[in-house]
Amino acid sequence: MTALMNITHQPVAKSRISEIDFDNLVFGRSFADHMFVADYIDGQWTDLRIVPYAPMEFSPALMTLHYGQSIFEGLKAYKNEEGEVLVFRPEQNARRINKSAERMCMPEIPEEIFMEGLAELLKIDAAWVPTAPDSSLYIRPFMFATDEYVGVSPSKTYRFIIFNCPVGAYYSKPLKVWVETKYIRSAEGGVGFAKNAGNYGGSLYPAKLAQERGYDQLIWTDARDHKYVEEAGTMNFMFVINDTLITSATSDTILDGITRKSIITLVKEWGVKVEERQVSIAELIEGLEKGTLQEAFGAGTAAVVSEIAVIGHNGIDYTLPTLTENALCRRIRKEMNAIKLGQIEDTRGWVFKV
Repeated sequence: MTALMNITHQPVAKSRISEIDFDNLVFGRSFADHMFVADYIDGQWTDLRIVPYAPMEFSPALMTLHYGQSIFEGLKAYKNEEGEVLVFRPEQNARRINKSAERMCMPEIPEEIFMEGLAELLKIDAAWVPTAPDSSLYIRPFMFATDEYVGVSPSKTYRFIIFNCPVGAYYSKPLKVWVETKYIRSAEGGVGFAKNAGNYGGSLYPAKLAQERGYDQLIWTDARDHKYVEEAGTMNFMFVINDTLITSATSDTILDGITRKSIITLVKEWGVKVEERQVSIAELIEGLEKGTLQEAFGAGTAAVVSEIAVIGHNGIDYTLPTLTENALCRRIRKEMNAIKLGQIEDTRGWVFKV
C-alpha cells in the first residue's frame, strides 16, 4: 500500500517475540510489539503514529471510565504459503466501527486512516502472525473518550488504537449452550447492534451463571418475550433445519456479523436455501425432538465457525446429531479457512494483502 498520510514510527528497542510460546497461545493474553494510535482533537484526527505497545497514563476523571463511550472491532490476519500477511475483509470492520461510533455519539474514523494504520502496523509486526493450524493474529481496533470531565455529555476528544494478539483457537471443542430467558443482552431502540463495551460488560454475570452450570455460552433471547433467538456474546447463531440454513435477521438488537454475512454469501453460491428471520426457541426444541434440526453453530471473528453439541433449555439438555465431514458447518469452516489462508482463489475480493 502506498502511503497516503504521515504516520510516524517509533520502533521498540527490543522485540518481545522470543518470549512468546507460539505452540501454546492463550487467546487474548499475548500482545505484539507495536500499536497504531491517533487522537481526535478540535474536530480532526491528528498525530497518527505507530509506537511500542505499552501502558498509558490517564486521569481518574477520564470520561470513558464513567460514561462508557468505548467501542471496538475484532478481525484477524493470517499468513499464506508465501509468507504474505492476509486480512479478512478489514474494510467491513472499518465501516462497522463507524456505525457504532454514530450510535455512541463519537466521531467517525476515516476509512483511509483505519486501513493504512492497520497495514503499516502489520508490516512492522508481520513476524507476530502465527502459522500453526487454527492460529492467527487477532487485531483489536478500538476508540474511547479522552476528555477529563465528570458530566454526562459526549466527550470532545477521543483516541483510536489498533493493537494485535497472536492467538490460537477461541473454542477448542463443540459447545454446550444455555437458552437465557431471564437476563437480556439488548433491547429494541438500544445499542445491541453496536460493538460498545457496555454490551459485553452487561453480559458477564448471566454468562458466569451459565458457566457455573457447565455451559460454554448463552443463547440470548429477545428482551420483550424471551421467545426468539438473538445471538451469543461472541457470535451469531446459525441452524440447519430440513436442509435450510436459518439465522436471525439483523436488527438494532443483533450485531451485523461479518463472518455471518460472509457465510450467507458463500452457501447461497452453493445453492443452499437461506432464511434470515426470527427463530423461535419453540421451533428449535421441536426440531431437536423431531430430528429436523440437523446442525447448530456459531459464527464470528473469534469463534470462526463453532459447532454446538448441546442446547440446554428449562432444565433439559438436548443433544444435537453427530456431524459428518460433509456437514454444512464443516464445509463452511473448511472453505472459509482456505479463503483466509490464500489457499484458494479469492473471487469475491474478501482478502486484503498487506
